[in-house]
Amino acid sequence: MFVERRIEALPADIDPDGIKVYTISASGSPVDSQPYLQRMQAMKSARPRTWQDTPAFAICHDAAQARYLTLGWWDNANEMFVAVAVTQPGGWVEDLGRYSFCLWDMEVMWHERNAFVEHMYGDVPDLAAYRADRFVQLR
Repeated sequence: MFVERRIEALPADIDPDGIKVYTISASGSPVDSQPYLQRMQAMKSARPRTWQDTPAFAICHDAAQARYLTLGWWDNANEMFVAVAVTQPGGWVEDLGRYSFCLWDMEVMWHERNAFVEHMYGDVPDLAAYRADRFVQLR
């Protein structure tokens, strides 16, 4: 059954490349972002991109059964790419054949889609404005 989850945008300086970082908590408790940020650095390193110039976001999701880290970025004019890592007994696993983002993550993704359209998909792309435009959950 769907129950709203706690969603927070972390401070803008949490990622050295300017990636927007969100947390989602199934329990309602604050999320410890440190394990996610360490994994995110490894995920970024595995993808040859200039992250400082890439509109991107990450979702650190303390789900009911595991931790899920979704890294999303925009490329090819209007495509959103994703990588998902999930904690398992042996550590973090990336396998899009087994793990993906979930419906709570899509709430953030919808905001990110709209922020991308507004700030990056026009005549004059504005990465700073895109990065400043963060999801705010109203309760």
